[in-house]
Amino acid sequence: MIDDWKDRFSDNIKKFEGYSIGKIFKYLNNPEIISLAGGLPSPDMFQKHEMRLASAKRLNEDIDVIMNYTGVPGEKTLIDAIIGFLKRDNINVTAENIIVTSSGQHGLDLSGRLFINPGDIIMLDRPTFAGAIVAFQMQRPEIIGVDMEDDGPNVAVYKERLEALKKQGKKPKFIYVVPDFQNPTGITTSLKKREALLDLSYEYDVPIIEDSPYRDLRYMGETVPSIYSLDQKRGGGNVIGLYTFSKIFCPGIRVGFNIGPADVIGRMINIKEGNVLNTPKYNQDMCTEFLTEMGLEEHMVKCRKYYSEKLEVFLQTMEKYFPPELGVTWTKPEGGLFLWVTLPEEINTNELFYEAIKFKVAFVPGEVFYGENPATNSMRINFSFASKEQLTEAVKRLAKCVASQVRREE
Repeated sequence: MIDDWKDRFSDNIKKFEGYSIGKIFKYLNNPEIISLAGGLPSPDMFQKHEMRLASAKRLNEDIDVIMNYTGVPGEKTLIDAIIGFLKRDNINVTAENIIVTSSGQHGLDLSGRLFINPGDIIMLDRPTFAGAIVAFQMQRPEIIGVDMEDDGPNVAVYKERLEALKKQGKKPKFIYVVPDFQNPTGITTSLKKREALLDLSYEYDVPIIEDSPYRDLRYMGETVPSIYSLDQKRGGGNVIGLYTFSKIFCPGIRVGFNIGPADVIGRMINIKEGNVLNTPKYNQDMCTEFLTEMGLEEHMVKCRKYYSEKLEVFLQTMEKYFPPELGVTWTKPEGGLFLWVTLPEEINTNELFYEAIKFKVAFVPGEVFYGENPATNSMRINFSFASKEQLTEAVKRLAKCVASQVRREE
């Protein structure tokens, strides 16, 4: 009999601990807890009636095909719809530049599997999306992080690190960024920095992976061109784009897509052949209907209004209940689903999380958003899921919790 399975696990998995954010949800079973932890869009924005109609239509027309295997790259109807969807954003691609994925997380996994060997260097922001970190960590890379600034990545430090690596004869496999309303900070990268990142990509021959889950959820300010479109404008081919329908349609459908050079997408298709094989046709058909038949532009206007009102309530309540003497600061996003709260350095938000549960409010401790050398005095807040009334009450509870900890540290 096998007494210990650990020695039989692959080297990639032996020390891999999975997605740490998921582990905190076991503490949120109490319905009295107001959770600001998840990255959930609001069910109020789900197109339930439209999806029922679309579902009945597709099942009546194509049920035999829906219930069988379909092509690995993705349904032609969805790929055609994606091509039109991207043209809105001045991105011009063909079918050979697109792979349909089974969620944005799947797109990250494909990227990690394609590029990373154990010990390879990758570069990313500090902090950045924890789901990307965990997807890449499965391949055991060396992660080099660069601190975020108010207008995006610290490009000067990226250049310093790239130059130092060049002198050592080393080259990162890619730079990973979330330029629009970044998860977890809510920060949007300025046009100047997007152009500067491209300059670095060309100068040091390092691809950029641009993750764009929230790009259509802008509530104020001017839209900034995507890095992918800027790369196309300059005649380059250095950027891979990752997208998902989870935030703008619904997460339960588990569909996204990656775009990039044809040889990159071809290899991602090969990897998909070896893991999920094909993305369910029914799910793809629902996304096609979303893009073409459900009033996409009107829906996005509705989403922007709904979420912007929640964000405004949250920010106003933060101003009211977090006086300057608490030493707490927070970002003020122009869109997306998250903002980033920074506490005095002596407060560890991993420990604060358990205190907050006693106050019946929850957040995600900031430590999980660092690939290495994590800061421990920040937290990610989601404002999209809870109601306006719950958001107000959650801030009150959080303020009481933080104030109690500040007094304890004095």
